[in-house]
Amino acid sequence: MKKRVNPELLPSLEALETFHDFDFKPENMPAIREQMAEMEAPSIIDENVRITEENIMGLDENDLKLRIYRLNSNEEALSPVLLWMHGGGYVLGTVEHDDQLCTRIVNEVHCVVVSVDYRLAPDHPYPAAIEDCYTALKWIADNSESLQIDRSKIGIAGASAGGGLTAALSLLARDRNYPSLCFQMPLYPMIDDRNNTPSSSEIKEGFVWNQKANEAGWKMYLGELHGSGDIPPYAAAARAEDYSGLPFTYTCVGQLDPFRDESLTYVSKLAQAGVDVEFHLYPGAYHGFERSNQNAEISKRAVNEYIQAVKFAFEKVNSK
Repeated sequence: MKKRVNPELLPSLEALETFHDFDFKPENMPAIREQMAEMEAPSIIDENVRITEENIMGLDENDLKLRIYRLNSNEEALSPVLLWMHGGGYVLGTVEHDDQLCTRIVNEVHCVVVSVDYRLAPDHPYPAAIEDCYTALKWIADNSESLQIDRSKIGIAGASAGGGLTAALSLLARDRNYPSLCFQMPLYPMIDDRNNTPSSSEIKEGFVWNQKANEAGWKMYLGELHGSGDIPPYAAAARAEDYSGLPFTYTCVGQLDPFRDESLTYVSKLAQAGVDVEFHLYPGAYHGFERSNQNAEISKRAVNEYIQAVKFAFEKVNSK
């Protein structure tokens, strides 16, 4: 399988072999999170972008931290806003996890980005994470005036588990009739708890995220629901039967990602439901490739596509 990896991405894949030694069990998660934090690259400070934090109350009266990125320059017009959800298999990750990407989106799109510090499993299984994300989304819409946000330009995005939350949140906002979204960007999303596609069976171990790790992540996230036939689409978006009425969607996945086939099925169902969707399949790319090797040409192309997709979605609103 490694022979199929893009040569530029192979060294970073081999450098991540220690990640595969993690034993994803509930009792091990605190230690794994500490190790992951030590592996994180320090955030890059950008003088053009101001980062602040806001604490709001979650559905369960829990403290919910939001990390807000906006341009330092005062622009007269109301800004578009993108709610960002970090990845980590529903069990890992932090609100600061994607500082670099969020900062770049703010700089190049001239929008506000809000990253939500949703609760993690197994301490907080479904529906804690999705309800935290909905609380953050509702807070943005409810406070659009004070935030100087254009309510006609609200988008949501995230990668991996954050992509799964994005896809689920899009369904939830549609079904609760609030707020209205103009865009969603679930990047290589974790959306199918059944974990039985051909691509998940191809990637049984290694490759950053695989069938074994995926099973552990879903088991911790779904808790008592895991293995039952009654999984809500707001937990696993692949379970949805109706994809109509969702906003313009951009998504992508690597060809060597265990989520390849669930992403392909998702894109097909969106298109069949009349949702405008743009999709990119990256050959030779594994899960999270653009994060593990940011200097590879394929990684640069991928991130540029993310940013252009956000920009296009907000501009699309103006053309209606």
